[in-house]
Amino acid sequence: MMMDTLANAMAVIKNAESVGKRECVIYPASKLIAAVLNVMRNHGYIEGFEYVNDGRGGKFVVKLLGRINNCGVIKPRFPVKKNTFDQWERMYLPSRDIGILIVSTSQGVMSHREAKEKGIGGVLLAYVY
Repeated sequence: MMMDTLANAMAVIKNAESVGKRECVIYPASKLIAAVLNVMRNHGYIEGFEYVNDGRGGKFVVKLLGRINNCGVIKPRFPVKKNTFDQWERMYLPSRDIGILIVSTSQGVMSHREAKEKGIGGVLLAYVY
């Protein structure tokens, strides 16, 4: 039994990228994983993804571009105020303006840059660079 499906999804993506695969399969599917994949697609880390209903939990087929050096979940899921994103960037990202933190906010899942722009805080979910 899988406890954290988002952590499993990020591990599958990271492993597929490290061996140079063009696509990977993530299962089971969830709305949270779909939202995180959507943020990654909007920022150019993956080409796209497709939901496949297999009659069980569903799965995502993710098309990779080879642009991800590292990705993973942030545990525990720390709450972040709108003015403390810089501290978390220094902790999880390699350098300024490289990579994104994925944040769950009251207005949906988005990158930390979008959350800064909108002036809202949230809960840290993952990082990608």
